[in-house]
Amino acid sequence: MITNISIVSVFVKDVDESKRFYVDVLGFEEKDDITLDGGYRWCTVTHPNQPELQVSLAIPGPPFPDDLVTAMRRALDAGGLNGLGLSVDDCEQTYAELSAKGVEFLQPPSARPYGTEAVCRDNSGNWIVLVQEADRKVVAADFA
Repeated sequence: MITNISIVSVFVKDVDESKRFYVDVLGFEEKDDITLDGGYRWCTVTHPNQPELQVSLAIPGPPFPDDLVTAMRRALDAGGLNGLGLSVDDCEQTYAELSAKGVEFLQPPSARPYGTEAVCRDNSGNWIVLVQEADRKVVAADFA
């Protein structure tokens, strides 16, 4: 039986730089960082409040076919890949703190039916959505 989600992957341009970004800027913690035979690197970070969910920071490559790897790298260069959705207690405060650390924001905190949302990029260009959830159930009519 499936009990939870344990690993999500975020494709990055440089594992070392991305690990520093996720740890030093976003407050994640390093979990694993090993290089296996053939040069494959397994690097994961976790958030201290959710250590059971590992975020794998991976450079596009095998076992994906070359044409897909090329497309993924192009998408990274264009800033066109999704990253993570992160819950925050205070979207305005988190926006201010991350902006002060040099994080590039595509959208400042904005009211949405589901809460307050800000959108930024990680250091590889992946979109990260910060959401301070509303204290109510969202229905389709909220988006009309």
